Amino acid sequence: MLKIDLLRHGETTLSHTLRGSTDDDLTKLGWLQMQQTIDQSGHAVKLNSMQKPVQWDVIFTSPLKRCRLFAEAIAEQKQRPIFYDAGLQEMHFGDWEGVSTRIIYENQPELLANFWQQPTQFTPPNAENMQDFYQRIFNTLEHIQQQMQENGWQHALVVTHGGVIKLLKCIALNHSLDDILKMTAELGQLNSFLIHKDASIHLVQEKQQ
Repeated sequence: MLKIDLLRHGETTLSHTLRGSTDDDLTKLGWLQMQQTIDQSGHAVKLNSMQKPVQWDVIFTSPLKRCRLFAEAIAEQKQRPIFYDAGLQEMHFGDWEGVSTRIIYENQPELLANFWQQPTQFTPPNAENMQDFYQRIFNTLEHIQQQMQENGWQHALVVTHGGVIKLLKCIALNHSLDDILKMTAELGQLNSFLIHKDASIHLVQEKQQ
């Protein structure tokens, strides 16, 4: 089995909106949220004598700045190889990109409610639909698994987005994709998964910051 730790980016300049594939920046707080999570993982041995500090073999990241810039800093700090994968990007929200849910509710309340309740059946205007998003993430996970197997890597850090983490939780917990918005993926939080040989995944832990 392989282990992947998915780190959601921290607060961004557009955190009040559905930024999706919009390439906004981390705030100072957002960077700090991620750094604190990494630091706590690295100091696990001090928190519990039965644990060892986390040692990642490789880092994968979404190419969007709110993930990429921090991932590059950690790769340099820990001297680990880094790979950029567009498949790790957030769902694209189409006409709702960079728009707050308050504004959407004021203009398209019925469509927003339908999307929250049944995202597999209702897609924002000109957005990526849930089936395509699922297939993209599934293919990306297979690609990461293949790269790790070919290089003998056992443990990877994956810097990505809330929607990606929530979708993988749905898969790991055998939930309907309509439950994706009920899953948790807090800013700066690590969620750990095991990837089995048959490409199935298992959620092993969450770390709330």
